[in-house]
Amino acid sequence: MQLIRYPEPETWDTLLARPVQQMAQIEQLVQPILQYVRSHGDAALKEYALKFDNVRLDRLDVPMEVMEVAERQLSPALKDAIRQAYSNIVKFHAAQRQAPEKIETMPGVTCWRKSVGIEKVGIYIPGGTAPLFSTVLMLGIPAQLAGCKEVVLCSPSQHPAILYAAKLVGVTRVYNIGGAQAIAAMAYGTESVPQVYKIFGPGNQFVTAAKMLVAKEGVAIDMPAGPSEVAVYADETANPAFVASDLLSQAEHGKDSQVLLVSTSESVLTQTMDEVEKQVRELSREDFATQALEHSKAVLVRDESEALDLLNAYAAEHLILSVENAEALVDEITNAGSIFLGHYTPESAGDYASGTNHTLPTNGYARAYSGVSLDSFVKKITVQSISKEGLKNIGSTIMEMAAAESLDAHRRAVEIRLEQLETGE
Repeated sequence: MQLIRYPEPETWDTLLARPVQQMAQIEQLVQPILQYVRSHGDAALKEYALKFDNVRLDRLDVPMEVMEVAERQLSPALKDAIRQAYSNIVKFHAAQRQAPEKIETMPGVTCWRKSVGIEKVGIYIPGGTAPLFSTVLMLGIPAQLAGCKEVVLCSPSQHPAILYAAKLVGVTRVYNIGGAQAIAAMAYGTESVPQVYKIFGPGNQFVTAAKMLVAKEGVAIDMPAGPSEVAVYADETANPAFVASDLLSQAEHGKDSQVLLVSTSESVLTQTMDEVEKQVRELSREDFATQALEHSKAVLVRDESEALDLLNAYAAEHLILSVENAEALVDEITNAGSIFLGHYTPESAGDYASGTNHTLPTNGYARAYSGVSLDSFVKKITVQSISKEGLKNIGSTIMEMAAAESLDAHRRAVEIRLEQLETGE
């Protein structure tokens, strides 16, 4: 990590820049894959599985008997852990349901909003170097609670924990497909894979590019995504070993991950950096973490106000406030995907089992985007009902505005009803 002392605000844009992604070049590589899957369907998916993953697929879907075997392959301890995480995530997301509330905006004019689950959604789970069964929970549970009728999961990994979690959350179909071609299959549909209306899930730069490209064609996606990241604000009460472990928990995701440490204490920064160097050598993913640390920074600031301004400018995916007055600072944070308060709230709690969702905006998108929630899997449809008296009350307002916009049919739609009410015909 690079230690930077008292950077001036005008340098923050450069200081806080994420690792560069050559998205335009990646999109040029991905676009032909999307087009080929669109035109050749299942045959293209099998061809790409052989080409990219060196896997010959006789069938694309995962048979039910394989799902049943998966459950028996997991240890009782892991199944208990998954079920506990499932329970916590369900409890937090179920509380996000909102009962329709009818609002009478004026006498006889009633409006409300209802939530309807998106009928067909797709979940992508990477194969890569880690079996992200936790993401199956994070995406499958709100889909389950929202009442999505069809939930399609694509993953090049058939890790038993992924399949067990998929069954637990009620995924309707699982396919052994990875990469940009999996995104294409869900976006366009093939002979075997149904087309979905919205695609969720993390992935490498090729998967991300595929999601962004299909979004331009009208397929909804969860959010723009980039490499994982964490920012930690630590004061003199922070435990450097704790903070180092939190930084490394994100650095180990991949070489393009980024971590940011901010403090008003140079002693805390240097002690934490020493701990990072010590702990990284103990990781099975040391190589990934070490490469991520090369473009990560520890920043010394003058005071708490400057620290908060810097953190809001960074808009971290994960923000840890490892400070004495953590909860008092929450209202000062305007840009973050998820916030972790105090010395005993590790970021990994949110990644797995506290109940909040770990699918969060990265790359600064937390300035405008929220993380995945129950709302991500529903549409909000507005409803209005106007009585005869209500139309008499609101009619002149509508007609006056429609006439001012020269939309005569709009005006007439009200006028003709009012005339009928006056004549009683």
